[in-house]
Amino acid sequence: MGRTAETDPPETAVEHVDVLVVGAGISGIDAAYHLTTRRPGTSFVVLDAQESFGGTWLTHRYPGIRSDSDLYTFGYGFKPWTGPPIASAEEIRSYLGEVIEENDLGRHIRYGHRIDSASWLSADNQWRIQATRTDTGEHVGFTANFLWMCQGYYRHSEGYTPDWPGLDRFAGPVVHPQTWPEDLDLEGKQVVVIGSGATAATLVPAIAERCGHVTVLQRSPTYFYAGPNMNELADMLRLLDLPEEWVHEIVRRKILLDSHALIGLSLEEPQLVKDELIKMVADMLPEGYDVETHFTPTYDPWRQRVAFVPDGDLFAGISAGQATMVTDHIEAFDEDGIVLRSGSRIDADVVITATGFDLSVLGDIDFTIDGEPLDLAQTVSYRGLMFTGVPNMAWIFGYFRASWTLRADITCEFVCRLLDHMDDLAVHRVTPHLRPEDADMELGDWIAEENFNPGYLKRSMHLMPKRGDKHEWQHSQDYWAEKVLFPEADLDDGCLAYE
Repeated sequence: MGRTAETDPPETAVEHVDVLVVGAGISGIDAAYHLTTRRPGTSFVVLDAQESFGGTWLTHRYPGIRSDSDLYTFGYGFKPWTGPPIASAEEIRSYLGEVIEENDLGRHIRYGHRIDSASWLSADNQWRIQATRTDTGEHVGFTANFLWMCQGYYRHSEGYTPDWPGLDRFAGPVVHPQTWPEDLDLEGKQVVVIGSGATAATLVPAIAERCGHVTVLQRSPTYFYAGPNMNELADMLRLLDLPEEWVHEIVRRKILLDSHALIGLSLEEPQLVKDELIKMVADMLPEGYDVETHFTPTYDPWRQRVAFVPDGDLFAGISAGQATMVTDHIEAFDEDGIVLRSGSRIDADVVITATGFDLSVLGDIDFTIDGEPLDLAQTVSYRGLMFTGVPNMAWIFGYFRASWTLRADITCEFVCRLLDHMDDLAVHRVTPHLRPEDADMELGDWIAEENFNPGYLKRSMHLMPKRGDKHEWQHSQDYWAEKVLFPEADLDDGCLAYE
């Protein structure tokens, strides 16, 4: 149930802004930049529960934490990236810090502000936001004409760990990478890493040399792509002494062109791409290695993310005998390790559960619309950034196959154009709603399982908005279509009601 005036915590201050941005990670900083440059004079504040900026790149502190997208596309279109394509969390936070400093965004950001509730009041055409300062426990309030959700897609407080039988019997530490303890001792230890996605592929090479041995335990294989952590085109353009803005834009376009071709080929000729990806892995492992068991997924490429392995470091660790792949299911834990369904076991001193995220729908904030609790699953997604029946609110939810920031950039442009349009119309409210011609439209899951199906999404799909069978009512996951559709979208096509 939503809060009422009687149950609201006492406020020590109430501040009004035109736009309230939730989150100071990649998306929130992008929104703040666009509000500053596209809509000068707009008052806004960015609230973040953490002690600093960065979102994912502040939350995750496990060894080796790095991007699994190239920074020419994961970086912003407006800010050149000058480092290696695959970057460490420290390098990414440094880049974000430069964006904040260069554009004087810091004065808008309030760290340590956890949002508890957000209530839309039609009588005032405003959002009322209740927040708590995490340093003092003080309750603060904001009102905003427009609410911009940039909080990311997963719960930062803890990762997803399955409830395996006997887990509580295990005598050693059980650690999720998302909440990595600074004092974890891995020296000479037998370590089991459960999971084989991007997190495991990053973590294993970073710890393998100091552990006694690392065993990677997976239920099923993942696709990997390996290559050097450099970009030949960028290096050549820099030798020509071109401005970094030019280098960034040219390399960005080339990567996008290549990515479009690869994803298109994956959808049209999945077996061909599958064979090439598996051959690439086989060529980096010792002759005779059981690639069919450990590196041959059962699904087609790009139904889940393909994990990039810079310089093939994961496979180098396997080849050197520092890491072992095991493909099996967990039957149960005991005091000294893991019993597998096949009947074999793995002894362990430390278990690391690289088993994914828990999806966080709208930041786990208590939302109400005129006193009624908001059930996002009963809404239909408008272009993957607004929701039917929810006024004056947008969210940023990026791409799975392409870099998250690509969609953040085009969403920011769209939202600023929408706010400009509202000013031109002299209206105070915009609400997506189905048109008469959409009344009989077939609705489905927010993302079709055959399109993209990672575990965290499948576990939480019932909490997400619905998808229609027309592009206006979809989050298409197709950057190459949306980069054209978003700028050309007719804001007066009837999908948006203005008041």
